[in-house]
Amino acid sequence: MVEVAGLTRFYGDFSALSDVSFGIAEGEIVGLLGLNGAGKSTTLKILAGTLTPSRGSVTIAGVDARANPEALRSRIGYLPEEPPLYRDMTVTAYLRHAGRLKGMPAARVESRIPEVVRLADLEGREEQVIGTLSHGYKKRVGIAQAIIHDPKLVILDEPISGLDPAQIVEMRRVIRGLATGRAVILSSHILGEISQTCDRIVVIHDGKLVAQGTEAELHQGGSHKLVVTTRGEPERLTSWLEAHSLVTGVRRLDAEEGLASAVVSMTTDERERLIADLVGAGFAIRLVEDPEDELEEIFLALTKQEAT
Repeated sequence: MVEVAGLTRFYGDFSALSDVSFGIAEGEIVGLLGLNGAGKSTTLKILAGTLTPSRGSVTIAGVDARANPEALRSRIGYLPEEPPLYRDMTVTAYLRHAGRLKGMPAARVESRIPEVVRLADLEGREEQVIGTLSHGYKKRVGIAQAIIHDPKLVILDEPISGLDPAQIVEMRRVIRGLATGRAVILSSHILGEISQTCDRIVVIHDGKLVAQGTEAELHQGGSHKLVVTTRGEPERLTSWLEAHSLVTGVRRLDAEEGLASAVVSMTTDERERLIADLVGAGFAIRLVEDPEDELEEIFLALTKQEAT
């Protein structure tokens, strides 16, 4: 669906992007990660057709950006971090306006509005003035304008910025719904959201592609971690874990009275064997889960390796 090959962009003598290549399949949600200044915004602007690469190519649904930029733009839906909204318009009036700006016939706009409202989860808000909507609903209106023309690629820049936890859950569901028949790329500083929303991750550092793949693929070569919570004394759990042959590190966590909890590191992913051994040793397992900061550690390791 989307092919990015050798993408390079100079600002004077400064190289903001250098030979970046990746693809996005139809139905796939890809998360774009990078520190501030890594080249994320430059990549998104080039994909959105608002910035021309110095070298390299972008192809979306068979259309090359350089050969036919107007046709390419018609295949792209873009939501910047600050949605481009007219706050004195109703949702429906704004979507009509956005559709006409994108060159759609009036009849086509009218036929698309119900579907777009459904996808953006805006039912019941169609005639509400945008300025009276919550921040979360304004973000959804921004998504609706980005997909009114039924694009093949949807670009979302920080789509959950400023949302509360309940709105984040709702936005996650909306984003997943966008992927049907399309490719989606999003950037976010909230790594846990990338982990829960995206099928694959692209990591850029200092303008270069340093890694891409699923979270599990990015994890290969590093340590494997899990959080174990059992009934009993913390000292007994940590001592037993530290003595186990599979375990390379143990970090005790705070837990409720009567419980013991620890983050366990292993060089190989043999969590099933470790849990079986815990049960065999008489530990009553209460909970086994992945650490919340696992993607954060992967990301920091990748960018640190590249910098050294």
